[in-house]
Amino acid sequence: VLTNLDSLLNDEKLSGVLCVAGGWAGGNAASDDLVKNSDLMWKQSVWTSVIAAKIAAKYLEEGGLLTLTGAQPALGGTPGMIGYGLAKAAVHQLVKSLASTNSGLPANARAVGILPITLDTPMNRKFMANADFSTWTPLTFVAELFHAWICQEKSVDNGSLIQLVTKNNVTDCVPVA
Repeated sequence: VLTNLDSLLNDEKLSGVLCVAGGWAGGNAASDDLVKNSDLMWKQSVWTSVIAAKIAAKYLEEGGLLTLTGAQPALGGTPGMIGYGLAKAAVHQLVKSLASTNSGLPANARAVGILPITLDTPMNRKFMANADFSTWTPLTFVAELFHAWICQEKSVDNGSLIQLVTKNNVTDCVPVA
């Protein structure tokens, strides 16, 4: 990935690195698929976030934005989806580490985590067709939020974990205290 970016960017810097990779797998400690699902969740959420952090360290401009995707449910226990909660909590920790002094990110860069509950994606609609979509965060909201943060039309503090809470088709950004 880094080799391709070297030739593609040709010494240009990025104003933002946005990692929205992830997935979902369930299972509690007794699940036959616990280890397999936990490994999958780690690869889909943690490794992609670590790769994004490495890209940001090398290619993000000073004062740029790195966003990683955690999950609001991972702020607490996730007994029915242990691998998912484990991986997303690790992403939260990565945001905090990257926001700290000597993290390796460029000067004044901001590392921020979004913590959606459920994103309104085609895959989620397919597998949860009978759900209440009015509580799902639209991808257009996320894209517009990222744009506003990058352009500094809206402020966001370095190290913030921002819950995306949608009710009645209205999404609020709620910082984790």
